[in-house]
Amino acid sequence: MKMFLLGAIFASSIILAVHSRQTSQQSSQQGGQTQQGGQTQRIPLFENDDVKVWKSVIIPDAPLAMHRHEHPRVIVAMTGGTMKIVEDNGPTESHVWETGKAYWLPANPPNTMHADVNAGDKPIEVVVVELKKEN
Repeated sequence: MKMFLLGAIFASSIILAVHSRQTSQQSSQQGGQTQQGGQTQRIPLFENDDVKVWKSVIIPDAPLAMHRHEHPRVIVAMTGGTMKIVEDNGPTESHVWETGKAYWLPANPPNTMHADVNAGDKPIEVVVVELKKEN
């Protein structure tokens, strides 16, 4: 049952990610503000008792504010790049996210915070599906 639920969540994240990407492209084609000239942001897409889904757009040199993740999550890279995860106590790790691929990230360790820093020169766009329940 758990595997079925994880599969359904993953499939839903792909569908939401594709829809989100199409909406962004349509907005750009219709003269909407492009992410290049935009700002780093987190856009809620869906939430229920089991999952929380959002899109994050991280502009170069404009990190997301310090935060933490209490639950594990799937990241779907809509526009990939290299993301530096900067811990509040000093350590930094880099993640290379390829466009169109999905990645599993565990919950953050207790009492830690981090900022997401785009190490590239183009915006990184990801859809995040965070599990609220682990069982």
